[in-house]
Amino acid sequence: MNAQITEIIEFMVYIKRQIEKDINDALARDKSVLLFGARQTGKTTLINQINAGDYFSFAQPAVRQLYEKNPSLLINKIESLKKTENFLPLVIIDEVQKVPDVLDVIQDLIDRKIAKFILTGSSARKLKQHRLNLLPGRVVILTLTPLMVSELPQEKLVLDDLLVFGSLPGIVNLENPETRKVDLYSYVTTYLEEEIRAEAAVRNVAAFARFLELAAAESGNLMNFNKLSQEIGVAHTTIMAYYQILEDCLVAEKVEPYTQSKTRRRLIKTPKYLFSDLGIRCFAARESPNLPLEYLGRIFEQFIGLELMRLAKFTYGASKIYFWHDANGPEVDWVIVNNQEIIPIEVKWTANPTLKDARYLQLFCEEYDNINYAYIICRAPFRIKLTDKIFALPWQEVSSLIVV
Repeated sequence: MNAQITEIIEFMVYIKRQIEKDINDALARDKSVLLFGARQTGKTTLINQINAGDYFSFAQPAVRQLYEKNPSLLINKIESLKKTENFLPLVIIDEVQKVPDVLDVIQDLIDRKIAKFILTGSSARKLKQHRLNLLPGRVVILTLTPLMVSELPQEKLVLDDLLVFGSLPGIVNLENPETRKVDLYSYVTTYLEEEIRAEAAVRNVAAFARFLELAAAESGNLMNFNKLSQEIGVAHTTIMAYYQILEDCLVAEKVEPYTQSKTRRRLIKTPKYLFSDLGIRCFAARESPNLPLEYLGRIFEQFIGLELMRLAKFTYGASKIYFWHDANGPEVDWVIVNNQEIIPIEVKWTANPTLKDARYLQLFCEEYDNINYAYIICRAPFRIKLTDKIFALPWQEVSSLIVV
C-alpha cells in the first residue's frame, strides 16, 4: 500500500488529538500557530479537522517553486482575503520549512494584522538556519507527536503492536500487519534515508545509511559517539552532526541524565537518544517485527519514556523527563521533574511486580527529597501498593503521572 492510500485511510478514520485544544485556543486569541511534527504524524489531517482556511502546500513542487521565486506574491494573495472578510482570515501553509524565506512575508502580515496562520513543518533545520528566531512572540509553537496512549481508541491499545509498529496515525489505522510492514519500510527507505539526507546535504550516503541503522539499534542506550564513529568509519563530530539532523527532523529526541546528588559522585552524565516512534525504530534498525521475549523489556522501557516525553510537551516546560544512572550499577529508568517535585519511575515487563523490582526506587527515594511517590510501570492489570510511597501502575495509566 502506498503513502497516498495510507493518507486516505487516515482521513477516513480520524483519531482526535489532544493538541487540538491548544491550537483552537491560540486561534481564538487571533494568534498564529507553528505546528511541528515528523512526517506522517497527522499534521495535514489535523489542520483539516480544526478549521477551514486558505491552504498552501509547499510540499507541492509547483506551489513551492512559485513562492521560492517570489515570496512577496503571498502578500497580494492574502491581502485580498482580508478585503473580502470581516474577520482575520486563517491561512494554512503546509511544510513551511521548504520555503523559509516566506517567513519574512508571514512576519509582516502578522504584524500588520492582515491574517493569522497555521504553519506546519516536519523539520526545524532549515528554519533554524534562516529566520525561525523572528517568529517566537508572534506565534504559538507546538509539536505534534505520534499518537499517545490517552489518544488511542480502546481497540488499539494492544501493547505488542505498539512496541513493534509504533503509533503513527496512518500505521495505527491499518489492520493488516503485513501492510504495516510495507508502509513502515517505505517510510524508512524513502523519507529517512532519502529526504532527510538530502535536506541536510549529507555527502557520504553509505555512512549516513549505516548510521541510521545503528542509531535505531542503539535507541535508548547510553550514547557512545566514539563507538559509532569507529563502526561507521567517520569522525565522532560527524556522528554528533548526524544525531542533530535526526533531532531537527523530529525523528529522535535527546534525553539528559539527572545528575543532581548530595552523596553520589559517579552519576552518568552521558545522554541517551530515543527514536520518536517505535515502528520507525524497528524498521530503521532492520529488525524483525517478531521481537524475542528478552528484548521486549528494553523496548517497553522506551515506550514508556516516549509517552512521558510526549505528555511533558503539553506542560510547556513545567515537567521535564530525565533518566538516572549511577556508574556503580543502580539506575532508575525515568525521572519526572515537575517544578520541585521528583517522580522516579522503573519500567518492568512483569505482570506481577514485587518489592524486589523496586530496590533502585527505594535507593533513589533515600537519596532525594521532594519525592511523594515512586512508580513501577508494568503489565499489571490494576494499581498495586508496594509501600506507602511506591506503587505499581498499569502501563495504560501512565498519563496520570503528568498533569497537563
